[in-house]
Amino acid sequence: MGEMRQTRFDVSGMDCASCASKIDTAVRRLPGVADVAVSVTTQTMTVHHDETTDLPALARKVSGLGYKTVPANRTPVKAAPQASACCGGNAPNDHDHESHGQGDHGHKHHGHDPDPANAATAPPSGLHGHDHGPMSGPWWASDKGRLTLLCGGALVAAYAVGHLFPPLASNAFLIALLVGLVPIGRRAIMAALAGTPFSIEMLMTIAAIGAVIIDAGEEAAAVVFLFLVGELLEGVAASRARRSIQALSDLVPKTAFLDDNGVTREVPADSLVPGNIIRIRPGDRVPADGDIISGESAIDEAPVTGESVPVRKTANDPVFAGTVNGEGVLRVTVTAAAADNTIARVVRLVEEAQEAKAPTERFIDRFSRYYTPGVVVVAALVAILPPLLAEGSWSEWVYKGLAILLIGCPCALVISTPAAIAASLSAGARRGLLVKGGAVLEKLGTVDTVAFDKTGTLTEGRPVVTDILAFTVAESDILRLSAALDAGSSHPLALAILARAEADSIVYPAAEGSAALGGKGVTGTVGPQKLFLGSPHAAAEIAALSAEQWSAIQALNDDGKTVSVLVIDGQVAGAIAMRDEPRKDARQALAALRAAGIRTVMLTGDNRRVAEAVGRDLGIDVRAELMPEDKQTIVRELKVQGATVAKVGDGINDAPALAAADIGIAIGGGTDVALETADAAILHGRIADVAALINLSKRCMANIRQNIAVALGLKAVFLVTTIVGITGLWPAILADTGATVLVTINALRLLRVRA
Repeated sequence: MGEMRQTRFDVSGMDCASCASKIDTAVRRLPGVADVAVSVTTQTMTVHHDETTDLPALARKVSGLGYKTVPANRTPVKAAPQASACCGGNAPNDHDHESHGQGDHGHKHHGHDPDPANAATAPPSGLHGHDHGPMSGPWWASDKGRLTLLCGGALVAAYAVGHLFPPLASNAFLIALLVGLVPIGRRAIMAALAGTPFSIEMLMTIAAIGAVIIDAGEEAAAVVFLFLVGELLEGVAASRARRSIQALSDLVPKTAFLDDNGVTREVPADSLVPGNIIRIRPGDRVPADGDIISGESAIDEAPVTGESVPVRKTANDPVFAGTVNGEGVLRVTVTAAAADNTIARVVRLVEEAQEAKAPTERFIDRFSRYYTPGVVVVAALVAILPPLLAEGSWSEWVYKGLAILLIGCPCALVISTPAAIAASLSAGARRGLLVKGGAVLEKLGTVDTVAFDKTGTLTEGRPVVTDILAFTVAESDILRLSAALDAGSSHPLALAILARAEADSIVYPAAEGSAALGGKGVTGTVGPQKLFLGSPHAAAEIAALSAEQWSAIQALNDDGKTVSVLVIDGQVAGAIAMRDEPRKDARQALAALRAAGIRTVMLTGDNRRVAEAVGRDLGIDVRAELMPEDKQTIVRELKVQGATVAKVGDGINDAPALAAADIGIAIGGGTDVALETADAAILHGRIADVAALINLSKRCMANIRQNIAVALGLKAVFLVTTIVGITGLWPAILADTGATVLVTINALRLLRVRA
């Protein structure tokens, strides 16, 4: 196979996994195609192919099945090499990236040759029965809606004709049948020619024609109408699932107020580029990711991160597209183009995730390939063997065989898994929980050990002032003079002192002659006072510390805190203790994980004293003073012991451990979250969201089990009742359509769950 490329198409009208399967099978049969990923929820198809693939013919093939097909963009690219399992052409979507550490696997690189752009549109409507129109508007305005209403009207008219003119009843019902069956039959033929002979449309066509032959035309017409109603309900449900993702994109306003050399003008939000300065009014949604230049306001980040409390932000703080400005006017420098803002990245990740299949979904797909032909064989045996071997009535047993054909339609079974996974991915995304595919979502529910990084994961990632010790002067004076020495410094400890001074509204003077003493501290004068601020040992070289002072400092050190001592004119005046504090929800979140039977451990490169102090506060096992390769080794050791390990970190310096874990989870905020490194990501830095991810997986898998039970259970019941003569064609199609609708509705319940 030649140089691999990747092309992405928008395919409208897919409403269930059966649609995706027909498209997948048809496209895989074309020359040069190595792999296909079809997403019903996002209405997209990504094709991995070489230069020999005829893309216009590929688009016509999909359009011939009844789906409108257009290229997603026009940028030709090289696709990543595919694994051998992807090139066999037999197992759809076996490229689910189950190895860890892989990141964006497509949407930044989707493209195709320019040539097919104009040819990849739907063929004339006369070529096929096209009732696969998109469900973006009211259901009655869609192709499916119109066909269903027309078929229903024809059926009502047939009943009226049969009542008024009984001799014409048979012909009237035949006409009503043909109204719905002709488009279905066309789709069945196209699917068969494309490699899917046992499609739901083919089973329906055979059953309807057989019913007419045995003089059950009235039932056949009703069954076709009920089938169309079921398809319409599938379309409505699928549309709802799609809207849950589209709603994320709708959070970003269409326009922005650009500050152009002092003149403010309204421009399209998607025209903003990094470096632009925009003005955001109170109550407006933020149109782009950026950093605040001036202004202060409370930002409602709930639409993006799920954070229920508005976050107070001021100069130099980041803001994210889709969040809502509170009461203040903000001037913001744009840091990301529209195509790469927070919302766009979340949507892109969810779209990619929905193209990747979970192991359960792949198993159901493989099972259905044998299940459907098996149903056809069983139906044929039921129709033929009793009349041949037991002198049964041909009409009775053919009727039962036709009913079994309808009962055996695999729609509900095939959609049971992808519907639940799509709903779970969407629900998670709305809460800032991003999962890269069904395989990851399924694996999360089996995690029994979670390894956390410390700095920036369990802790805030920056030191804060925790204690002020006043030995000879007031606390406010210690903070005021220390801030004077640290003014203008970018050292993390200096920033912590300055932040505390600002929070306490301390006004500090300008120090003169400030100088940093390498490894010791900083000196300077404020008025007549000569000052030094630095480590206790460096301070002891200038002024003697009493035993009580050393004891107090040592107690703070034992708690993992860094202590800076302030010396004024050769006398120890006081001390300031600082520490990178745990996140506010860390203790409660870790307790919740332990209560769920999940082991937690901290893996950190920090010194043992600091790490153990934080570990004591949080009640977590600690492994400290580790290099990145040491963290990776520990994760592998845990796996060898039989644990299913999730590693939570920033996704960058923890990359080896994230890759070694069964599930790598990146934690962060906004555009800084390392989406490309891990298998899952927590957009907002809440430790509690680790448990939420695991719970999301468990709810999804429980929903899948329920769906499979409903799909197979209903079929089993109606199979028995049909063979014994209790039910017939009408209940058979209701069993299939009803199961599909029930499965879809059950999956959509996951959209309402706040993860």
